[in-house]
Amino acid sequence: MFDADFHRDPYQVFDRLRSQSPVQRVQVSSRGHHAWLITGFAQARAALADPRLSRDTRRFGYLFGNRRDIAPAIQATMLATDPPDHTRLRRLAAQAFTSTAVDRLRPRIQQITDQLLETIAPQGAADLIAEFAVPLPVTVICELLGVPENDRPQLRYWSDTLFTTADATVRDEASHYIADYMTALVASRYHRANRSPAPPGEDGDLLDTLIAARHSGDRLSQEEVVSLAALLVIAGHETTTNLIGNAVLALLLNPDQQAAVATDPDLLAPAIEEFLRYDSPLGIATVRFTSEPVAYGPTVIPAEQIVMICIGAANRDPAYYPAPAALDLARAGGRHGHLAFGHGPHYCLGSVLARAEARIALETLLRRLPELRLDATPEQLVWRPSRMMRGLRTLPVRWHPRPF
Repeated sequence: MFDADFHRDPYQVFDRLRSQSPVQRVQVSSRGHHAWLITGFAQARAALADPRLSRDTRRFGYLFGNRRDIAPAIQATMLATDPPDHTRLRRLAAQAFTSTAVDRLRPRIQQITDQLLETIAPQGAADLIAEFAVPLPVTVICELLGVPENDRPQLRYWSDTLFTTADATVRDEASHYIADYMTALVASRYHRANRSPAPPGEDGDLLDTLIAARHSGDRLSQEEVVSLAALLVIAGHETTTNLIGNAVLALLLNPDQQAAVATDPDLLAPAIEEFLRYDSPLGIATVRFTSEPVAYGPTVIPAEQIVMICIGAANRDPAYYPAPAALDLARAGGRHGHLAFGHGPHYCLGSVLARAEARIALETLLRRLPELRLDATPEQLVWRPSRMMRGLRTLPVRWHPRPF
């Protein structure tokens, strides 16, 4: 689980591990650290919703066995909290990601998509990750949070470093850069709000909303706003970038299904669910910790253990999906759908937005770039060196250019 071959195709490893046992203790670092890896669908679904598995890194951080220097705002985000803190923070952030809120964003998502494709369409070739799959969700989430346009490339660079750089010290430094940036941005908003509050009925961006948010009379602290904003800017684009890139690659490697979707865009809604299952943008979920002994099937995981839930493996469990290694856009789904967005209290807050961005991106891409095809062999593609994030570094493509 450490080399380029694994990042290129982790599913052979996952299949072998699952066949041995859907829950087992494995080595997860070159320094000999171990964790419990869950690869079966039923066990993963149960674990994702199990309150005995804590997300609180402040409580269980000692289990990592090393002295990392991760910025507190990044280490203790909403994802790394348990109820009731998680419930309160999630409720405050959720208002920006409801179906109604996302519907209001669709025209802007379409506009950003059109602008990106208008730039690259005459070229006839592009790296679809750098020129499309990254800037689309980065622009959307940064506009939601009010991040200035000139600062977005640097934030994206720090975010990528956080997930893909092997050097732990460099990753830790990136966490501090993100935290420091968001701290300064939030502080400037607090200052602005104190000097000139928005008139009644006038909406600000999401960051303004979080700063003003109250739940049962309890205002978010400035530290909580920083942490929540940092999480949203990172999570708000990473998985969507991977979803778009992985979906396009899956279509290019299956031209009959590419043609079907290009001919009938109504197929895209169910197709996106299959893309999410087939090559999940999140390979392994963020870690959990056992607060007491837990059993999944015959396997008992002792208390105070690190647990890693393998979303990519669970979504290809043959017990739930016939021919799981095949892309099948007509697939009806497993008995419980897929786990690409998680399950239970930590189900992805931005799932509605991610689906909307992916559908608009794919539909417009297939319409505007005729005869889109891969400009490399599958073996030449470079994947991000991350066990958590499953996505391409680059996706070289070609098409027949024509006026936009």
